[in-house]
Amino acid sequence: MEFPDLGKHCSEKTCKQLDFLPVKCDACKQDFCKDHFTYAAHKCPFAFQKDVQVPVCPLCNTPIPVKKGQIPDVVVSDHIDRDCDSHPGKKKEKIFTYRCSKEGCKKKEMLQMACAQCHGNFCIQHRHPLDHSCRHGSRPTVKAGCSPMTASESKPSGDFLALAPGGLAQRLRYWFTRLM
Repeated sequence: MEFPDLGKHCSEKTCKQLDFLPVKCDACKQDFCKDHFTYAAHKCPFAFQKDVQVPVCPLCNTPIPVKKGQIPDVVVSDHIDRDCDSHPGKKKEKIFTYRCSKEGCKKKEMLQMACAQCHGNFCIQHRHPLDHSCRHGSRPTVKAGCSPMTASESKPSGDFLALAPGGLAQRLRYWFTRLM
């Protein structure tokens, strides 16, 4: 006991350890040892004033602003009761609203995919005129984006550029239809 006045005892009731480098809690202003200096370790009653955390609503994942001195649980509860967009009692907006017009198909899409010929709304699987048996006027469409071929056009000739319509995408579509 060479230095009896050096250090302080831990303020935790179960510890009371003599610590030569005590840490003073900035919330409750008491001295603690290295094991009890955190708010949680000594169960600080004033921790909510200093421990700044932004709570997030568990329903809508929105950060909820909390002023100093307010209890975060109470603020989040008020948000859920008043301002929450995902409240179970409120009606949710549907995401997949565009239903396929193909007979027998029950798929719904997020985006509207209207056929340019019949103006029906279709899912990704039935979006091409051939896939939904589109008949615009009196002539049926044979392949997606192509007009029906006659017998003379279906015979291959050696000149690729002469038979294929202009544009790379149209040429590829043309050769794809000939391979099928």
